[in-house]
Amino acid sequence: MMRSIVRGVDQRLGTARMARGILNKVFPDHWSFLLGEVILYCFIILVATGVYLTLFFDASQQEVLYAGSYVPLQGVEMSRAYASTLDITFSVRAGLVVRQVHHWAALLFVASMMIHLLRTFFTGAFRKPRELNWAVGVTLLLLALINGFTGYSMIDDQLSGTGLRIGYSTVLSIPLVGPWLSSLLLGGEFPGADIISRLFVFHVLIVPALIILLLVIHMAIMARQKHTQFPGRGRREDNVIGLRLWPTYAMKATGVFFLTSAVLALIGGLVQINPIWMFGPFRAADVSSASQPDWYLGWLEGALRLMPAWELRASPFEIPNPFYPSLLLTGVTFAVLYAWPWLEARVTGDNEVHHLLDRPSERPVRTSLGLATLSFFAVLFVAGSDDVLAVWLSASVNVVGRILQFLAVVLPVLVFVVSRSVMNRRLKKREEPGDGPPGRVGHSRWEARVAVLLFAGLVFVTVSSLSIKSPADLPETWTAEANAGLTGEQLYGAACAQCHGNNLEGNFGPALGPDTESEQMSDTLVEAVIFSGIGTMRSMSGVLTDEQAKEIVAYIRQVQSE
Repeated sequence: MMRSIVRGVDQRLGTARMARGILNKVFPDHWSFLLGEVILYCFIILVATGVYLTLFFDASQQEVLYAGSYVPLQGVEMSRAYASTLDITFSVRAGLVVRQVHHWAALLFVASMMIHLLRTFFTGAFRKPRELNWAVGVTLLLLALINGFTGYSMIDDQLSGTGLRIGYSTVLSIPLVGPWLSSLLLGGEFPGADIISRLFVFHVLIVPALIILLLVIHMAIMARQKHTQFPGRGRREDNVIGLRLWPTYAMKATGVFFLTSAVLALIGGLVQINPIWMFGPFRAADVSSASQPDWYLGWLEGALRLMPAWELRASPFEIPNPFYPSLLLTGVTFAVLYAWPWLEARVTGDNEVHHLLDRPSERPVRTSLGLATLSFFAVLFVAGSDDVLAVWLSASVNVVGRILQFLAVVLPVLVFVVSRSVMNRRLKKREEPGDGPPGRVGHSRWEARVAVLLFAGLVFVTVSSLSIKSPADLPETWTAEANAGLTGEQLYGAACAQCHGNNLEGNFGPALGPDTESEQMSDTLVEAVIFSGIGTMRSMSGVLTDEQAKEIVAYIRQVQSE
């Protein structure tokens, strides 16, 4: 009966011939081609776990008093979105594991997509006739970044709220249309009344639908065109050597899918990520320190931190500072990515059809430009945690920022010059006839001068930081019992002044004086910060009693009122 059904379908649709052609398609047997499959598998896991989480998530900003399983937050006012996420974490069966698998799958999804894009770039797989598929891949990367941001922003915890505040500021900085566009997205002024519900629609409906559509287009184009392959014995522009789709490659791909699923399940169950119960609900008046986004947006955070205080004013219009490191940098980056296949073809005059890949060392200019760009974004990525880095190095955050600004300008130039020189020399040696002794591998005088200037600059900035005092730890003998009888001013001078300044003017920590954000915080919240050690601030639990903390807060309020 089954055979007759299949025969009937084939007689009407001609599926047998099409299926035979697909099953006989040959795929190159190289590990780097599996990166594209990992992208697909991560997306399947994201959809599966996302559907499960959607069943329990309430995308509402309505304020409720939490009465769930997590005792430390019981009775705290929060949005239904944050409360439902806590319920998923602590009350829904396997909710925490599914949440963490979903988050890890999102990180791996973007990581594999970026590595796949780099492999395509450095090997020249974007050349004719695959320019359109390159543009589809770049669009997929952009959609993945957008969906990642909307995903962790709609939970409404303190960390995601800080990221949303930054996102709101960047949208607001768009010339002319920024205020209207930000109001449309948020449903009013920040934090807005409808932002979570709108982020939810983007995250679970609009962006995933676009990703599915582009994945189908991407795979359809790949199936229609001949697959690329690395040069080697027997490999030519007009053939493909590898494994047939059925059964060898299909079984191999199935194994990779189960391996990817197993790894994500393992780290989702054993490695904690995004512990939202520790951050608390978002409050617009509070800003947490040492806040960083997920890794794939770390470069954007770093760009905002390293950007000098430049603004363009042409009355009555103004282009605010956040516009340049966020939207302008992102726009230029993706515009160059989209246009790169056509730019390279125009510059090199290469309009031939290519099915064999390049080796990166054989294309010095393209490879050097790619490495220089990667070094630039690597510096921005590190700059996204400059405050944490300053604490680790016991240095001033301003000095760390100056070093990173210097590196962001100089390092890409140095990487480009050195890498291109090395590859050119290797190509030249490879083309030289004879088996004589190899020539000296060195660098030009100009390259040496660049290296010396870079080293001298690093030494200067590093030495200049030695004169800046770093925050010191409290003596081990400094305990709550030993501090009994001290006034609030004395307690502040001993425990707080080294970071927040003798007159609350700020040093390594934020200023606490008049007209600062701390003035808007309640006494209870300030006491909670003292004992919790939020961000880079150490916890004073065991060092101060509740009464001593109240005395410090009372002294701070006294100074603020003067």
